[in-house]
Amino acid sequence: MALTTRSWLKTLPTIEKIMTAEEFVKSYESALGTQDWKVVEPLVSENVTVTFSNGAIHIGKENVQKAFEKNFSIIKNENYTVENIRWLVKDNKYAVYVFEFNWTGSIEGKSASGNGIGTSVLIKEDTKWKLLTEHLGRKPD
Repeated sequence: MALTTRSWLKTLPTIEKIMTAEEFVKSYESALGTQDWKVVEPLVSENVTVTFSNGAIHIGKENVQKAFEKNFSIIKNENYTVENIRWLVKDNKYAVYVFEFNWTGSIEGKSASGNGIGTSVLIKEDTKWKLLTEHLGRKPD
């Protein structure tokens, strides 16, 4: 049986587009906006550490998952945005950026919002960018 061009192409492995560090940031921002850990999880390293602006430190993927899911359950209809991204280092294997973040939503039926500054370190695991650490802080007065 001869293979047609179309059937032959289907036998090739799927070529996955390699995400740039800049595309990672947009994907991570969108993933957080879903308030669904299953969407966020593929973007996070097993060795991740996240420090929230209240000083709470969460080390390891399981602990970060618990912290994020707690936030997702408390803040309803959250809109999370990242802006003023400044790249400090970008390499083939790691990248570091600083940014400002804003969020709005509701907590116990009342409007709530917050903002701050952050620093994130990304590493390339295999061919995919992953969040290694994120430190969120308050904006200076």
